Amino acid sequence: MKLLRFGESGYEKPGILDDNGDIRSLEGVVHDIAGDMLDVSSLEKIKALDLSTLPLAPKGTRIGPCIGSVGKFICIGLNYSDHAAESGMTLPDEPEVFTKATSAICGPDDNIIKPKNSTKMDWEVELALVIGKEASYVTEQEAPAYIAGYCVCNDVSERSFQLERGSQWDKGKGCDTFGPIGPWLVTSDEVGDPTNLDMWLEVNGKRYQNGSSRTMVFKPAFIVSYLSQFMSLQPGDVISTGTPPGVGLGQKPPVYLNAGDNIQLGIEKLGIQKQTVTALTNIM
Repeated sequence: MKLLRFGESGYEKPGILDDNGDIRSLEGVVHDIAGDMLDVSSLEKIKALDLSTLPLAPKGTRIGPCIGSVGKFICIGLNYSDHAAESGMTLPDEPEVFTKATSAICGPDDNIIKPKNSTKMDWEVELALVIGKEASYVTEQEAPAYIAGYCVCNDVSERSFQLERGSQWDKGKGCDTFGPIGPWLVTSDEVGDPTNLDMWLEVNGKRYQNGSSRTMVFKPAFIVSYLSQFMSLQPGDVISTGTPPGVGLGQKPPVYLNAGDNIQLGIEKLGIQKQTVTALTNIM
């Protein structure tokens, strides 16, 4: 299933994509695409619906973040061998963990705001997973049962904030609009093997990232198990699992985002995002 949220920012409604690519409303079936409805029984209830009986969303409706009320937005850095090489960084012995502020979350096609004093704003197409039930001290073998599904994430990063303003990456990762997720949450049964998905990203029509989750070092099941040793993971938590090569920082010379730039990115089976960079001074 492809679950999504649509409508005005802050007032999104739950929805599902039908076989014709049309958005059907799940209002009255679930209150939101959020933590407490991501368990197996709730997903099975939705799966059993006759989608043709559900109302269609208005044409041209905005697509919101595919998950609402996210409690934790966790990211894994340097998790692709070829990306670590282009960044000139050594692969970590254990997952490199940081967080993005949940206030960074936005819709997949919303504008990305370039922050004040930003000089090195970068892109990262990433495979994100969403937790479906509470996970605490789970094994790697058990972990897949705790993953409700997967989605596209653009881990937008301000490299000068991230790498030149002290030792904490969070400052360059959590700015408003730096976490587009969606367009939809694709349930695990429909994704199949998450470690064999093509991934790409273009800026102004030029393809910079053209990779695959095959080069991921720490796989989704291991990541869930690993994180659950340090914190409980709650339904609706989002974990973004790293990026393949081709980020702006890795270009020679580096290439960074500016107001007016157009970004498109996608992951096989998970959909496409389209964003425009907007200067903060242009935001009403």
